[in-house]
Amino acid sequence: MTKKGSFFGAAFALGCVGAIGLSQRADAQTILGTAESFAVLGASTVTNTGATTINGNLGVDPGTAITDLAGISLTGTSYAADAVGLQAQTDEKNAYNSLAALPSTANLTSTGTLGGLSLTPGVYTFNSSAQLTGALTLNFTAPNQEFVFQIGSTLTTASASSVIIVGGNSTDGVFFQVGSSATLGSGTSFEGNILADTSITLTTGATILCGRALAQTGAVTMDANTISNNCGSQGSSISDHGSVGYSGGNFVNTGYTGPGFSGVPSGGGVTAPEIAPASAASGLTLLLGSLLVLRGRLRVQPRRSSLA
Repeated sequence: MTKKGSFFGAAFALGCVGAIGLSQRADAQTILGTAESFAVLGASTVTNTGATTINGNLGVDPGTAITDLAGISLTGTSYAADAVGLQAQTDEKNAYNSLAALPSTANLTSTGTLGGLSLTPGVYTFNSSAQLTGALTLNFTAPNQEFVFQIGSTLTTASASSVIIVGGNSTDGVFFQVGSSATLGSGTSFEGNILADTSITLTTGATILCGRALAQTGAVTMDANTISNNCGSQGSSISDHGSVGYSGGNFVNTGYTGPGFSGVPSGGGVTAPEIAPASAASGLTLLLGSLLVLRGRLRVQPRRSSLA
């Protein structure tokens, strides 16, 4: 009886392995890490004037001040100089360095401007400053793609400028890696993630409808703005196609040689298989084989005499 029970237990354990192989899943990784949950993240301070709407978390670290928090309609949580903000800043810095290290697809320094351009996915470099007047159109062509803009010093947009995204996918990403500071002019309609080494200023009425404002060492300054890290959840006419504020992208394919990123953002409950289907099938095969062996052993086991 003991031998039968132990053998059946082993077969049952193998069956559990097969079942785990079918069901095991894990959150995929985004280049932003924990900073993905933030819509606004400052370092020294976060300041606000007027009625501002933020969809996503709001944080500051190592500074402690978030001024006029009462004037902000916040869908998320605010963090100031705590472990959550510190980890987000650490992850934001890692993402900033990763973006800066990508090999360039094209150097646009000679143009000096983003206005009027219609681009396909790639890594675009400005040695110093970049100006946006009018519209910048970003055309996605497939899943797991990204636009990265490496800007040596400042990013500035004129009033009523816009970033227009066409054909986005839930795994795509848009990132502006800014060497010093970014300033969005009044009424600018922006999409994508701004990661600035120093500070970010949104003047009156400027919006980041699908993205983030993440400042590494300075302040984020707002004035009656809307910033959303997942604009689809706001019922906006503009959609980020489930991309969680364009935080995806396959950076290994782009040429990044550090830790791999799957290209599927982890926010919004997006998950990815952890074990390949072949492994799961192998687990089931092993389970069936074990049960057949067990059945054979039970059949050939001689019955013991009650007088033995």
